[in-house]
Amino acid sequence: MALLTGGAALAAVLVAPGAHAAQNTEGKASPGTSREAAARGLLPGWKLTGTGTDARFRGLAAVSRSTAWVAGSKGTVLRTSDGGRTWRDVSPPDAADLELRDIEAFDGRRAVALAIGEGEASRVLRTEDGGATWTESFRNTDPRAFFNCLTFFDSRHGLAAGDPVDGKFRVLSTADGGRSWRVLPDAGMPAALPGEAGFAASGQCLVSSGAKDVWLTTGGAETARVLHSRDRGLTWTASASTLPAGDPARGVFAVAFRDRAHGIAVGGDYRPDQASPQAAAVTGDGGRSWRQSATPPPAYRSGVTWLPYSRTAALAVGPTGTDLTLDGGRSWRTVDPGSYDTVDCTPDLGCWAAGEKGRVARLGF
Repeated sequence: MALLTGGAALAAVLVAPGAHAAQNTEGKASPGTSREAAARGLLPGWKLTGTGTDARFRGLAAVSRSTAWVAGSKGTVLRTSDGGRTWRDVSPPDAADLELRDIEAFDGRRAVALAIGEGEASRVLRTEDGGATWTESFRNTDPRAFFNCLTFFDSRHGLAAGDPVDGKFRVLSTADGGRSWRVLPDAGMPAALPGEAGFAASGQCLVSSGAKDVWLTTGGAETARVLHSRDRGLTWTASASTLPAGDPARGVFAVAFRDRAHGIAVGGDYRPDQASPQAAAVTGDGGRSWRQSATPPPAYRSGVTWLPYSRTAALAVGPTGTDLTLDGGRSWRTVDPGSYDTVDCTPDLGCWAAGEKGRVARLGF
């Protein structure tokens, strides 16, 4: 009951009269005004925590308001159990050369992390004791393979997805919580488009909802697509998105689904000198079709999450700011100018973001 009350309070804050950033003459949110509104409690605002590192954290697993894990460059893994007041370095030993781009955590003790790269650089590591010890449960031996993202349906069943091999995206499966992995057959996977690949930018290029539904995002080809499986990765269908495509730097970088039907996709062109005028899209049919956001974020966004207990509120993050939608992704307004790569929320109203230069923050109102 306390969580439901908290969710109702959160929704009330988000839709309260005047709980919107002032707009400039171009109809865009004014960053300065957004910060002032956040300080008054009218808009969400990030509170930075001290991590004591300059690693870039593209992997984030929010467990609760108090507990979260981040994984990033130089093989760095941090964990907090006190809401970000302190962070414990629980990095795997001898991992300084690894690029950890995703982490999935079941609680404060059990987590699975993904290292990316060609050949043996792609690995899966697992801990059962809060990061005190780690076990390598998968090491890629195919020099053609490059893995990008992880997701779990529950504490036992999960998938890892990588770039195409022999013309089809490669997917790993686990049924024992990440202790062992097998390559799934690709007979049910549509053929990849020329130049198509995934983006290891936020740990959100592969996401699940419920017991069997999972979505995989792509870019680099003439069309940026979202692939959907209803059977834990055995068979897939592919749908075109409205996000920028036609270049290796453009595509869908992240998706978030609040149920099997309603989802948001974000992305664009990750190059800072390139515009991303169509950086978000929405679906109401499980990803079979996508509609461009009427007022998208103003720039490339790499991470997205729904706010707890809301059917219409979500956050998107990227190197140039955080955007808020109150209408299910149709329109967005910038609420914070800080740089973040990934974002995640928990049922007890804990929302976290992480990014470059050791930046990790928790959401406040």
